[in-house]
Amino acid sequence: MRALKNILVSGGAGFIGCNFIRFLFSKKDFSGRIINLDALSYAGNMANLSDIETQFGGDRYFFEHGNICDRPFVERVFKEYDIDTVVHFAAESHVDRSILGPQAFIETNVVGTWTLLDSARCAWKNTDNSLREDVLFHHISTDEVYGSLTETGYFTEKTPYDPRSPYSASKASSDHFALAYYHTYGLPVTLSNCSNNYGPYQFPEKLVPLMILNMIDGKRLPVYGDGKNIRDWLYVEDHNAAVWLIMEKGKAGDTYNIGGENEWENIKLLYTLIDIVADKIKADPQKIKNTITFVQDRLGHDRRYAIDCSKIKNNLGWKRTVNFKEGLERTVEWYCANHPWIENIRTGEYQRWIEKNYSQRSKK
Repeated sequence: MRALKNILVSGGAGFIGCNFIRFLFSKKDFSGRIINLDALSYAGNMANLSDIETQFGGDRYFFEHGNICDRPFVERVFKEYDIDTVVHFAAESHVDRSILGPQAFIETNVVGTWTLLDSARCAWKNTDNSLREDVLFHHISTDEVYGSLTETGYFTEKTPYDPRSPYSASKASSDHFALAYYHTYGLPVTLSNCSNNYGPYQFPEKLVPLMILNMIDGKRLPVYGDGKNIRDWLYVEDHNAAVWLIMEKGKAGDTYNIGGENEWENIKLLYTLIDIVADKIKADPQKIKNTITFVQDRLGHDRRYAIDCSKIKNNLGWKRTVNFKEGLERTVEWYCANHPWIENIRTGEYQRWIEKNYSQRSKK
């Protein structure tokens, strides 16, 4: 039986990672410890978990600032906290940034994943070189590794990989390393590929929060190409519920697709979002729609993603609980109610945490 007691969450200060940590601490039946390992790159924000730190810090929640590529650092964390579970969210994840600078994606997503995998393998060895049976390494990936779909069809767990951007290529490589460590060394690995997440705490460069904040500020709304690229959208809370279910009941060596069964053309999503934001801020939706600006399409822009998530539904009993309109309304409400969080990102103040705290936090 898996321990799931001392859980290392890589990238826990980012969007999905911080929501996962919040999800676990909201569960009455979870009594374990969480060790949040994050490099606090541009998308990592300690404010995402300030209340968790206040309530659970030093008892059931611990933060470790460092890079997953730093092998001695990672090994020290495994040993100090007796890590029995890894949930690997940490990744460079923005496609546009990967086109401009692929190296960071190779370093974090490929080398960093390998470092975590091999550190786990070494930390979980028994004296006879066998591996502990109560441990788990869960690797978080994306549907982008599968490439692009036409107007019909869905990605399944058996869909051949066909990455089209440096980002998706780096994630595909990390997926292969994770499963290779299961097949070669017997490391207990589970893997999930999810569709586009949205919800609170998402960094403002991503589509949904970018559009929300631009509407509030009266800025133009840039749309790539003809706006008809299709994505499958999943509320972050539903994603994290699926991840936890896989960790509890998933089969080692298996991959699980997590999708929202919720396909939207980018332009139609934007129209829906405009109506919600306009109602919230008491603005004229047509005036906001007039700020839509079609811009040159992104290089290698995949046309359509859509996930068949029947495996996790049938085998583990997962289902989506938040419909799209409700999820968007929750998301808009959160961004409208958290102006200080937004301003700290705009001014760069959120990144001063390292300057203020790193020296004393790193002394062990």
